[in-house]
Amino acid sequence: MGVEQSINRVNEIKQRIEFLRVPLDIIAPEHLGEYVYELLKEKKEHNIVLLSLWDLLRARRYGEYRTYVKGASLVIPISKSLIGGIRFLTGRKAYRYMPFDFIISLLTILEEREFSCYLLGGKNRVLLKTEKNIRQTFPRLRIVGRYPGYFKKQDEVIIIKAIKKSSPSLLLVGKGIRGKERWIARNKLPLGDGLRLWCSDIFDVFAEKKKRPSRSSFEKGFEWAGYCFQKPLKFLRIFPYFGYKFTLLFYKLFRH
Repeated sequence: MGVEQSINRVNEIKQRIEFLRVPLDIIAPEHLGEYVYELLKEKKEHNIVLLSLWDLLRARRYGEYRTYVKGASLVIPISKSLIGGIRFLTGRKAYRYMPFDFIISLLTILEEREFSCYLLGGKNRVLLKTEKNIRQTFPRLRIVGRYPGYFKKQDEVIIIKAIKKSSPSLLLVGKGIRGKERWIARNKLPLGDGLRLWCSDIFDVFAEKKKRPSRSSFEKGFEWAGYCFQKPLKFLRIFPYFGYKFTLLFYKLFRH
């Protein structure tokens, strides 16, 4: 397949839309593997963003996070409110992914062709258990390195060099990284080629230190409820949620 044919195929299997001035991608689960392989063929850096409603509201504002989202190669909606909003404004069907399930699918795709992964973040004990569980679940996936989070600023250069030298197909980043997902954007070129994905609690889930939301609560759009009970101030998000609904109505009436 030539370069032009490859580009056309990528555009067929993934469709990017502008939703409230923020890019979102529509890609069916059965096409995810093909798209990931096309990205890896390009031999360049590709950021993947798992975008919640709250992330979308952050990305609507100008700043570093907005630049990070707009430059990502794949922006996956994970909130039910986003899927409903896309349908309301455009009439189009979008696909929502549960974060843990998306990462499992991504690791499965990489394992099929014996690609590699580097694990960065989390506490050392959690990271070790994560690596063990991933090796058991995905035996043909090559884990080419790991480094716990909460590292000293002066160690950052050495860590980045180690990641680039190991040249992972996927850099999976969790909590304990200064700047969170913005750390990926700030080190875009020094990290080298490959996929990069930030997910704050992923290592805790893999290490069985934290439970992921049940499928039923996720499908109903209630996965946020558990976090609110853990941190009651998150209940205040009801106000930006109503603001989001008002913005949808405004766009529908005046800008669509």
